Amino acid sequence: MLYNLLYQLSDQMPVLNLFRYITFRTGGAIITSLILAFVIGPHLINWLRSKQSEGQPIREDGPESHLLTKKGTPTMGGLLLLLSTSIATLLWADLKNPYVWAVLLVTIGYGFLGFLDDYLKVSKKNTKGLPGKLKLLGQFSIAALAAWWISHNTADPLSTALAFPFFKNFLLDLGWFFIPFAMFVMVGASNSVNLTDGLDGLAIVPVMIAAASFALITYLIGNVQFAEYLQVHYVAGSGELTIFLGALVGAGLGFLWYNAPPAMVFMGDTGSLALGGALGAVSVVTKHELVLAIIGGLFVLETLSVIIQVGSFKLTGKRVFRMAPLHHHFEKKGWQEPTIVIRFWIIAVILALVGLATLKLR
Repeated sequence: MLYNLLYQLSDQMPVLNLFRYITFRTGGAIITSLILAFVIGPHLINWLRSKQSEGQPIREDGPESHLLTKKGTPTMGGLLLLLSTSIATLLWADLKNPYVWAVLLVTIGYGFLGFLDDYLKVSKKNTKGLPGKLKLLGQFSIAALAAWWISHNTADPLSTALAFPFFKNFLLDLGWFFIPFAMFVMVGASNSVNLTDGLDGLAIVPVMIAAASFALITYLIGNVQFAEYLQVHYVAGSGELTIFLGALVGAGLGFLWYNAPPAMVFMGDTGSLALGGALGAVSVVTKHELVLAIIGGLFVLETLSVIIQVGSFKLTGKRVFRMAPLHHHFEKKGWQEPTIVIRFWIIAVILALVGLATLKLR
């Protein structure tokens, strides 16, 4: 909004020319979302506590320690992330950019689904929220609309194409299959982050790492000169998503202040579904869906652990892990929560560096 209002006045006030630079507006979005998170956070947490007398329901089949250490902590903290990120993005991004609205659609839409899920859990005081089939229907519906909008606003030959890391010019035209593929990416990323969100601070830092990595990617992909130098596919307008991702990083830092062990609030499905969906949508815009699987490899590992566990138990009656998702397996092995969280953060950093290396290794 500030860009649309103020940049047109730069002829009269040259200082307003700063608003043409994505880097300046990204910095503004980071600071804005961080301040908003610090200002809104205490009031939101107090309000959530007043509405959730017993906090987030804790799974009885989960680690026994959670019944003692997590009980009474309010959920729906993802509202803080949604508010801070959305407001900062609307303030600093170019609101004429179609990709900004596509990513906001997924973020807010998935956040709403997560809010319904959390609300049902809290109100019914059990871990069963929104029915799984209904949740997936909502996720796929939102993703279908976003995927169509992204494809419609992307120039050929990229509109329905899949790019591959490490290859300079190779594109696989998915044709009509692009929409289902993009839907799968967004829904898969959303649920992967949701599965990872099980310990204090475990999900939000890898999300920030992935968002910061994709902020660099969107900036480079959206700049024709950098794209040509790196020999990656230029996506006109995608650079504007750098501002959204910067806002997400700032909001994530603010949320971590309250989510650091011992957490004062959990993000809940309100946050985890929204954040994962946002990363998926950004990867679809930038044609870096496969790179998301590398940068977000921690989320992939958590998801695979659940798939392997369920598949093994159904086929053989035996479990591969002591408990799934993967972080619970290490809890059962006796690892302390801070040890698991920090080591998973380290893994997330390593995978992000590997993913960013694909920009040059072509």
